[in-house]
Amino acid sequence: MEREPWTGMAWLTLYLLCVLWAVAGTSTRAQSSCSVPPDQQPWVDGLQELMENSVTKSDFPNPSILIAMNLAGTYNLEAQKRLTYQLMDSNSADLTSGQLALTIMALTSSCRDPGSKVSILQKEMENWTPSSPGTESSAFYGPGLAILALCQKNSEATLPIAVRFAKTLMMESSPFNVDTGAVATLALTCMYNRIPVGSQENYRDLFGQALKAIVDNISLRIKADGIIGDIYSTGLAMQALSVTPEQPTKEWDCEKTMHTILNKIKQGKFQNPMSIAQILPSLKGKTYLDVPQVTCGPDHEVPPTLTDYPTPTPTSLSNITVIYTINNQLRGVDLLFNVTIEVSVKHGSVLLVVLEEAQRKNSMFKFETTMTSWGLLVSSINNIAENVDHRTYWEFLSGKTPLDEGVAYYIPFNYEHITANFTQY
Repeated sequence: MEREPWTGMAWLTLYLLCVLWAVAGTSTRAQSSCSVPPDQQPWVDGLQELMENSVTKSDFPNPSILIAMNLAGTYNLEAQKRLTYQLMDSNSADLTSGQLALTIMALTSSCRDPGSKVSILQKEMENWTPSSPGTESSAFYGPGLAILALCQKNSEATLPIAVRFAKTLMMESSPFNVDTGAVATLALTCMYNRIPVGSQENYRDLFGQALKAIVDNISLRIKADGIIGDIYSTGLAMQALSVTPEQPTKEWDCEKTMHTILNKIKQGKFQNPMSIAQILPSLKGKTYLDVPQVTCGPDHEVPPTLTDYPTPTPTSLSNITVIYTINNQLRGVDLLFNVTIEVSVKHGSVLLVVLEEAQRKNSMFKFETTMTSWGLLVSSINNIAENVDHRTYWEFLSGKTPLDEGVAYYIPFNYEHITANFTQY
């Protein structure tokens, strides 16, 4: 009689183990994933519409936007086709490994054959030389994307590259970068889930160890309000933490992160199409691991009515004053200067307008920009240009805090002191 409870418990234990085994075997999404409440969905739809409409206003083909469109379910089919054809026509020789990887995933998500782009990226990564110790961790961002794209095409051929990548990451001592960690997590999770049958079990151990170290590092960047790193790195980090087979030691509250991100959206913090592309998959319950599973249906989708979308509160039309300083104190650069000017612009103007007004008032403040996936980047001030070889760039700060938005999106407040500082990293 005394054995019956134990027998029942044994059956219960066996049942729970079977359930856990089934879940582990069929799902790549962690239990910490969460979703947007139905009453908040219009904000997400409006964000997607804003991102998709940017495609027709820009000649810069951004593969991240196409991936986000296809994972979320495209509303603007013309924009989707335009961007797909632009990326199909892109020249692989002009792209970095990261850009090429994103292009491959973007075309795959549009059910298009990337063609020779896959073999070109495969050869690039076979010749990839891990950076020397102490190199910026961001140097692993592009290779991480490359391994993710190649894993989805042929995990067996990618295995030696992924092993080298994982071992190098585990030895890396440079400061941790959330975006790089998130991409590396997605890449190694793909490899972990696709280890070829019959391969040595120590591959799974290696990828598991690397993933554990990375996601622990990501979890240390989770702030009290749920933001991971900063608001623009949170989207990729959410993807990573929702799929990793190795859970971080510090627990992640996905609901809190989602709540804070939705509040940031309502405040108008996500206006840059690239920032939307980074956060949208997580808002739709998707990750880059879902790219191969995208179904390309008939062209019958109808976009929701624009008037359904809430918008951030409009700003006042009154003028504000912005204090703008340009500073170069780096030795070895011919022209040293530290000059400040006050400019008046309409309230709600972006920082780019401040720079243009300063240039109009004083030729000392002349600047040049280049177009990137994140929008316009100030590449030169007073003919002093950023230089990758010298590891220099123009960093913009509010007071002493680096800006987390570009000049075409950051909106200064009245009497804010903005500094453009020529910086070496």
